[in-house]
Amino acid sequence: MALVSEFLGQLTLSYGAEAEPVFPTVVAFRDFDPIGDAARLDAALRSKGVDEQSIIDVLTRRSYEQRREIAFEYERLAKKELQTALKGALSGSLEALMLGLMKSPAQYDALELKAAMKGLGTDEETLIEIVCSRSDRELADIQKVYREVFKKELEKDVAGDTSGDFAKLLLALIQTTRDPPSNVVDYEKIDDDAKVRYEAGVKRKGTDVAVWIGILTRRSAPHLRRVFQRYKSYSPYDLKESIGKEVKGDLEKSFLALVECLEDKQAYFADRLNEAMKGKGAKDKVLTRILVSRCQVDLMKIRSVFKKRHGRSLYRAISEHTKGDYQKALLSLCGGDD
Repeated sequence: MALVSEFLGQLTLSYGAEAEPVFPTVVAFRDFDPIGDAARLDAALRSKGVDEQSIIDVLTRRSYEQRREIAFEYERLAKKELQTALKGALSGSLEALMLGLMKSPAQYDALELKAAMKGLGTDEETLIEIVCSRSDRELADIQKVYREVFKKELEKDVAGDTSGDFAKLLLALIQTTRDPPSNVVDYEKIDDDAKVRYEAGVKRKGTDVAVWIGILTRRSAPHLRRVFQRYKSYSPYDLKESIGKEVKGDLEKSFLALVECLEDKQAYFADRLNEAMKGKGAKDKVLTRILVSRCQVDLMKIRSVFKKRHGRSLYRAISEHTKGDYQKALLSLCGGDD
């Protein structure tokens, strides 16, 4: 009877396989009029000096699906593609943001990854942010778009632009499908993974990175969150402290990003945004990428976490570190002050 009771108790501790809830700041616009929006954009793009405010008002307050409809109507009206018109009328960070909004999530991520590996040098931070924070389904969509647009495999470009264990981790995330969430908590497997993870790192001289990669890229997110908790019973350090002691450089950054995203993805992005707005000015590429990619996903929750962790609202931080029409567009995507 004790075994039956224990099993039934485990059944109640269900992971669940439901889709992650969304907390968007940009939603479908009520009373949507794609023909009217297209005409407004046409007038804004034709006006002397360009009416940036109208462009911002339309494109930052419509969903991606609605922007596609507007682009279709704009092409019928103006006889040219909306993206071409935006490129010709805008420049700098505002141009990058508006063009980003015209892409699907997978298209945008694929283009960002390609840009990170283009020319001399590699933007490792962008590779880490995108690859470590996206789900299996999102990564599969990105690979498909990458193949269609660039006629190359994402894995080959990543392998050619990175090296060592850092490359192995990124490729494992791109290529490996995680275990599906289970409806029963497997305590034995949780304990085994925590113990193996400890024995492959802190307990031994040197680090068996392959073991770390295997566990962190194959197990489901709910399972891994329990492994992280169980790990503390074996190691004098928590998992992130262990990573800092065992590996360095881009591999350390990528392991930390992966663990942070598995634990609390919104906190990861809140911290990325805060880092992008430290000191004078701001890292516009990081701000643009996160607000464009998260505004229809979880930016509302990122806003809330940002204020709790950093003592000021995201809206205020953007106001202090950006300016002009670019600032107006970011604040519109942000969706309000907290």
